[in-house]
Amino acid sequence: MSRPDPGSLRVGVDLVAIDQVADAVRAFGERYVERIYTEHERSVCRRRARGVEPADATEGWACDSLAARFAAKEAVVKVLRPTAHRPEWRSIEVHRTAAGWCEIRLTGRAAALAAAEGITEFAVSLTHEPPVAAAVVVGRCLVAEERVR
Repeated sequence: MSRPDPGSLRVGVDLVAIDQVADAVRAFGERYVERIYTEHERSVCRRRARGVEPADATEGWACDSLAARFAAKEAVVKVLRPTAHRPEWRSIEVHRTAAGWCEIRLTGRAAALAAAEGITEFAVSLTHEPPVAAAVVVGRCLVAEERVR
């Protein structure tokens, strides 16, 4: 009896405490943010860029949005299922489109892992409601017959 290809869809979900991200920003500042987030992610997660003045010691970062993006990065790793080293954080980007929706963009090792697994598309959904932020990522994998074409 033939079984259907179980890898046609992969789902990753992650939940992050917003306070943990805020604590990291307070403790490590720009060093933390630059290590984890791409230039685009940093630009959309600045409070001033969103029309909100910073009111605390998180150096003007929208920590709820940073936490949601961190959750998305973790969810992407769950979809990629690396067997060796994880991809570098900045090789996974949550890109905000001009219309305001987010999409996943990969570079480097993350892109190589996706290609090796036949993952051709990602869908992402982010949410944040203190005290947590969450992300769900779905990856569409080519079935074996499609990979050969």
